[in-house]
Amino acid sequence: MNSIKNVPARVLSRRPGHSLEAEREQFDKTQAISISKAINTQEAPVKEKHARRIILGTHHEKGAFTFWSYAIGLPLPSSSILSWKFCHVLHKVLRDGHPNVLHDCQRYRSNIREIGDLWGHLHDRYGQLVSVYTRLLLTKISFHLKHPQFPAGLEVTDEVLEKAAGTDVNNIFQLTVEMFDYMDCELKLSESVFRQLNTAIAVSQMSSGQCRLAPLIQVIQDCSHLYHYTVKLMFKLHACLPADTLQGHRDRFHEQFHSLRNFFRRASDMLYFKRLIQIPRLPEGPPNFLRASALAEHIKPVVVIPEGAPEDEEPEHLIEIGTGPPAGEPVVVADLFEQTFGPPDGSMKDDRDLQIENLKREVEMLRAELEKIKLEAQRYISQLKGQVDTLEAELEEQRKQKQKALVDNEQLRHELAQLRASQLQGERNQGLREEAEKKASATEARYNKLKEKHSELINTHAELLRKNADTAKQLTVTQQSQEEVARVKEQLAFQMEQVKRESELKLEEQSDQLEKFKRELEDKAGELVRVQEALSRTEQNGLELSSRLDALSEEKVVLSRALQQREADLLAAQRLVQEKEAALSQEQQCSSQERGELQGQLADKELQERELQQRLLDEQFAVLRSTAAEAERILQDAVGKLDDPLHMRCTSSPDYLISRAQAALDTVSALEKGHAQYLTSRSEASALVAALTQFSHLAADTIVNGSATSHLAPTDPADRLIDTCRECGAQALELMGQLQDQKAVQQAQPGLVRTPLQGILQLGQMLKPKSLDVRQEELGAMVDKEMAATSAAIEDAVRRIEDMMNQARHASSGVKLEVNERILNSCTDLMKAIRFLVTTSTSLQKEIVESGRGAATQQEFYAKNSRWTEGLISASKAVGWGATQLVESADKVVLHTGKYEELIVCSHEIAASTAQLVAASKVKANKHSPHLSRLQECSRTVNEMAANVVASTKSGQEQIEDRDTMDFSGLSLIKLKKQEMETQVRVLELEKTLEAERVRLGELRRQHYVLAGAVGTPSEEEPSQPPATPRAGTSKKPPLAQKPSVAPRQDHQLNRKGGIYPAQLVNY
Repeated sequence: MNSIKNVPARVLSRRPGHSLEAEREQFDKTQAISISKAINTQEAPVKEKHARRIILGTHHEKGAFTFWSYAIGLPLPSSSILSWKFCHVLHKVLRDGHPNVLHDCQRYRSNIREIGDLWGHLHDRYGQLVSVYTRLLLTKISFHLKHPQFPAGLEVTDEVLEKAAGTDVNNIFQLTVEMFDYMDCELKLSESVFRQLNTAIAVSQMSSGQCRLAPLIQVIQDCSHLYHYTVKLMFKLHACLPADTLQGHRDRFHEQFHSLRNFFRRASDMLYFKRLIQIPRLPEGPPNFLRASALAEHIKPVVVIPEGAPEDEEPEHLIEIGTGPPAGEPVVVADLFEQTFGPPDGSMKDDRDLQIENLKREVEMLRAELEKIKLEAQRYISQLKGQVDTLEAELEEQRKQKQKALVDNEQLRHELAQLRASQLQGERNQGLREEAEKKASATEARYNKLKEKHSELINTHAELLRKNADTAKQLTVTQQSQEEVARVKEQLAFQMEQVKRESELKLEEQSDQLEKFKRELEDKAGELVRVQEALSRTEQNGLELSSRLDALSEEKVVLSRALQQREADLLAAQRLVQEKEAALSQEQQCSSQERGELQGQLADKELQERELQQRLLDEQFAVLRSTAAEAERILQDAVGKLDDPLHMRCTSSPDYLISRAQAALDTVSALEKGHAQYLTSRSEASALVAALTQFSHLAADTIVNGSATSHLAPTDPADRLIDTCRECGAQALELMGQLQDQKAVQQAQPGLVRTPLQGILQLGQMLKPKSLDVRQEELGAMVDKEMAATSAAIEDAVRRIEDMMNQARHASSGVKLEVNERILNSCTDLMKAIRFLVTTSTSLQKEIVESGRGAATQQEFYAKNSRWTEGLISASKAVGWGATQLVESADKVVLHTGKYEELIVCSHEIAASTAQLVAASKVKANKHSPHLSRLQECSRTVNEMAANVVASTKSGQEQIEDRDTMDFSGLSLIKLKKQEMETQVRVLELEKTLEAERVRLGELRRQHYVLAGAVGTPSEEEPSQPPATPRAGTSKKPPLAQKPSVAPRQDHQLNRKGGIYPAQLVNY
């Protein structure tokens, strides 16, 4: 029995103890393969089986760690299709993956945002879709992290929705706004996809179209749930808030409803979606939220995914989620062990068995430790999640406190305004009270005078005491009413005025009574004299008078006692008035103390307002500084393009440069206005930020296009243009630096950027190719003239072909007659097709002018669209010149003085000229115009007729040319070798001649492209360019039917291959 001390590593690696490691390696390998197959650069939709494996992987590891570890290594910035398919797979993983995927994706938000920003700045069709898709994914992650009640698949019950919304109307309002934003991102992605499909004329059965349409399946699923939840929340809001407050919500919902309905309708009509998803149909009109019973009429849209898998998918092996080793693994390990070391001896145990048992025990221990580690990790994760939830709750509490502080601030402002109003009212009441006190003191002085008069007139004092008692009662009532000063001040003043009037009336009455009493006293004095005279005569009357006098004395004593009692009552009333005045002064002190406290609170609130105002100013400047920094980076990137060797291949046209420079110049005024507004009010920087953003993009675009335009310009203008672009970039960067410094903002001068931009605009106008040498006012007449000349040239060509056919019938016979008739008949058919095309083009031109000129005249419309008009004139001349050349070539072929190749070249030239005329007419035409459809049909007919001319020419050439049979039977070996060498020499000479002719053709076309933009069409005012002398035997060309000047496309480089430069059509 052999004893093995060291077990080979290849055996240990396959033992059951290492099954976890092997399973992890197999899982990583499977995930890597699925990710590489799902996310690639092929323009085809993501296969469902690869996406399903990735989703099962997230459930296997309870997160998206493996997915992101491979995803961040993908070259997403290098391919827009790769980025598009990455977004599609990430959307599916978010919807159907493990719930922890959402938290894992939160850590990679910056990567997703960078991919979107990168492709958003590039002019790439898939890149624009990637930019929209990344915004949707970021919005989705943020929404579900903020509202964990909603899973990433957005499928919850109505009870969960009610619980998430709660009873606070502010929470319902905010949740509705966030769902509207969520829906806007979904609809924007669908609209972008459909817009590109319409532009590219793609259908749903093509792989390119399916690659764009595949992510819309997840968009349809999200939109159906979001629509249902927004309807529920809108009805709930209308039950809590008035209808006028929710007018903006209703308008936004109606807009989203119509967009979603159009999206579902267009998607349901496509064959691609019919086998993958069942799309619900929305009602004809949106729900009526003003009627609460309309909620019962709402039907939840349900999206159904068919259970059957597509036919092209093969069955796959699902990943085992359990942690235990596979059942078949021990058998495989045992077989391998027996094959390597032989069957074990069951009678006794050797060292190998002991080592195996030890290893098994170690594996069990490691598994137990692994389980402990997993439990600790899960506990740690749960603790971290609890901390995150606590921090989120604290953050939400801080937000609520901030909102509450704002509400308290508004309430304190309102209370302060009320206190100021009450203070003014108190001051007015204090004045009234002082006036009332003055009136009371005057009344008291008058009362003292009355008291002195009462002491003199004892007989009438009783009456005065009663009246005095009434006055004292009224005074007491008046003083008691002062306890409610804040409420009845005006009533007190009215009562005091009434008391004053009554006192004056009583004083007048007492004066009248006093006069009356004086008269009565005088009467009594007279009577007394008479009585005394009578007393002396009679003592009896005297005794009676003395007894009466004693009675009056007693009455006087009684009255004096009553007067003293009344005076005591009056003193008590005065003490009561003093007590009330003391209470009133105490109340005034309390009110002044409260007023001081409120003023202190007001000062605190004003300090808080100043702090908030300063914070607002700092935030506004921070926004301005971040915007200026971003604008500076954009401008630095544009200036860096000036020295970038990779940018040398980029070209641009002067027309586009002029449009960009003019747009940048237009934003300078808005930038100056926003800067002035910001200097006036530092709390309002929105106008400056908006103008700065627009200016930075347009200025950078101008600099980049200026550099691209200089690549096709002559040396001196190109150098001036580059220097001007550098100056513009330096001025703009200096301005951005000043706007980032708070001290230098006021010294910033945005108007300095206008000078280099004007210089770029002038250089662009200098580099702009010269067009037709006519005034814009003459373009309208020239269009009709050229179209008429073209029609006349075609009519003349038809007549000449008929004449040539008649001459050929008389002058030739046999095969030559047959060939000539076939060629001339095909040329006649071609001329007829061209004539019909020119007629249709004229009708389309009239339709364009009538539909686009409005109130302007036809000449003004042509002058306004001069570039299009010049292109139309050039195309018309090209057609007429091609028809003339075709007739001359056919005449030469019939007379046997020309070559068949000339006729073939003329046919190709006519096809190109008619294509140019169709392109020039199609630019401004309505795509649904019947004249445009007929024009395109005529263009196809002309191409077919030109092909017939080429075919008949080649067949006729083959029939007429004699082909000598090559008989080398009589030649010896030396002669054959000699003729072979001569033939090789001839072949080399012909190849050299062919190469030279190709180079010459390329140079001719290059010079033609250069002269086409600078010189334009020859006219009668250019005598220095004499017309070409026609060859002998050719007829005269029709007027104004010269070779047109076709301007080259400035955004493409000439492609030289073998000395041949392909022709380019001009887009006017």
